Amino acid sequence: MDHPDDPLASAELDTLAVRAGQVRSAEGEHSEALFLTSSYVFGSAREAADRFSGEQPGNVYSRYTNPTVRAFEQRMAALEGAESAVATASGMAAILSTCMALLAQGDHLICSRSVFGTTTVLLSKYMTKFGVDVTFVDPLDEAAVAAAFTPKTRMLFVETPSNPLCEVVDLERMAHLCHQREALFVVDNCFCTPALQLPLRFGADLVIHSATKYIDGQGRCLGGLVAGRQALVDEVLGFIRSAGPTLSAFNAWVFLKGLETLRLRMDAHSSNALALAQWLQVQPGVERVYYAGLPEHPGHALARKQQRGFGGVLSFSVKGGQAEAWKVIDATRLMSLTANLGDAKTTIVHPATTTHGRLTPEQRAEVGIGDNLIRVAVGLEALSDLQRDLTRGLSSL
Repeated sequence: MDHPDDPLASAELDTLAVRAGQVRSAEGEHSEALFLTSSYVFGSAREAADRFSGEQPGNVYSRYTNPTVRAFEQRMAALEGAESAVATASGMAAILSTCMALLAQGDHLICSRSVFGTTTVLLSKYMTKFGVDVTFVDPLDEAAVAAAFTPKTRMLFVETPSNPLCEVVDLERMAHLCHQREALFVVDNCFCTPALQLPLRFGADLVIHSATKYIDGQGRCLGGLVAGRQALVDEVLGFIRSAGPTLSAFNAWVFLKGLETLRLRMDAHSSNALALAQWLQVQPGVERVYYAGLPEHPGHALARKQQRGFGGVLSFSVKGGQAEAWKVIDATRLMSLTANLGDAKTTIVHPATTTHGRLTPEQRAEVGIGDNLIRVAVGLEALSDLQRDLTRGLSSL
């Protein structure tokens, strides 16, 4: 039940993004304090023992307890509607920590085949070394997903919308499949953030974030986060405490500042991306545009149901192959040629030779990443300038 004296007990997302998790020190600072310390001083040997054992709450060592990081974790938990959250050094560290904490030798993991290339490598090359069996499936084929479950399946991992083709996974249906079989449902919510999508409301057990992207919003810091039920997050925290893929206090402080404008930025990214996607559809050098905000996209109706907006990432294929795609990319002068996304600055990249370059040609073909595909993470610049930048290359195709 809501506490009558808690102004955030029934607050909306915009307010939570600015206020949740803040605890002022004795100095009474208005902005969140930045605690740059590796360790903490105890008042007595008994207090130290109680802190280390967990009998007394409080800070112990910044590998796993830091007030600035805790403020970020609590704010993200509030935004996602989660019982708890734990931060990590990067988005990939969040995925690794989740798998290491919740899977064991002999367990089976099902993963969407439509995920970030490095996620595929982490699971297929490294988690298998620890005896975890991994199966990649088409997340849009419910029958195939259901058939992939075995008595040893412990987790289903999906990314929605997916990178880079913006495929939209039915969260309710996937959650139902998992919970029928007592498996965990884990969702990478990087593309939408809690401003646009709340997977826990649709049955997900855990939500993963690369805070490096839209949570920061200006390409300054690396970070990740896992949010969900307290018991599950505590297991992930236990791994982080021992292994140390820890978020720095400074990065957490930067992310707290980024969250204050999250809703405003995500609305602007979504608006710009939709307009650019519509413009790309009528360009003569463009073969196809992938963006869930377009009514022609096969996941459009589902995205409207699950998401508040469609996000800032789109992809498009040009007429030709790699040479033509590179020609368009190299002709841009405004967009940043970098694999990062979620920045105020628009970024452009060739997925087949960068973000998904470690996949085999067969793997890329299976998930629809052709040599002629270009990904654009639409920033906050004027739409007319972005169109003019792309026209430099498209006009020559």
